[in-house]
Amino acid sequence: MSDNPEREESVVVNDRRRIDPETGEVREAEPGELADDAASVGRHAADEAVADPAAELKAQLDERTGDLQRLQAEYANYRKRVERDREVNALAAKGQIVNELLGVLDDVERAAAHGDLTGAFKSVSDKLTAVLQASGLEPFGHEGEEFDPSVHEAVQHNTSAEVTGPTVTAVLRRGYRFGERLLRPALVAVTDHEPAPAE
Repeated sequence: MSDNPEREESVVVNDRRRIDPETGEVREAEPGELADDAASVGRHAADEAVADPAAELKAQLDERTGDLQRLQAEYANYRKRVERDREVNALAAKGQIVNELLGVLDDVERAAAHGDLTGAFKSVSDKLTAVLQASGLEPFGHEGEEFDPSVHEAVQHNTSAEVTGPTVTAVLRRGYRFGERLLRPALVAVTDHEPAPAE
């Protein structure tokens, strides 16, 4: 030890453990410790107060973002539905106009079959046919094709050994479809297979 007791520094140890290590009992808190604990609790409460508005704002932002995404999806579906309906309506209107012109095409075809379609009339009929076919009109019903009851209407029936199955042998009125829609069936004469008599 030093000869001068005034110069010796004293060391102070504060044991802040809540439980006494020797007895195992809970110690009473000293006044200074209570102030530190209160300050710590106050800081924690202030942090929670700051965190709560941020969490609430984030929840509101997520909710508004979800609403906006749902609204955008609904609008996209609405636009697709309107576009699809517009296309269906336009196709139906074209089909109705083409259906009304089928009588004109029949007259043109009969005139061509009799040799009356010449000169300027032939040019006009060719243009009319080209425009209608470009818009989606498709004629069908040709001699020699297989009979199909879904698109052919049989008005005459014959049998022959020259065909292997029901075959269109004459077209009395041409059939037409517009896109996937059948405008009218073809009126045809059908010939079925008849086995040749045994010799």
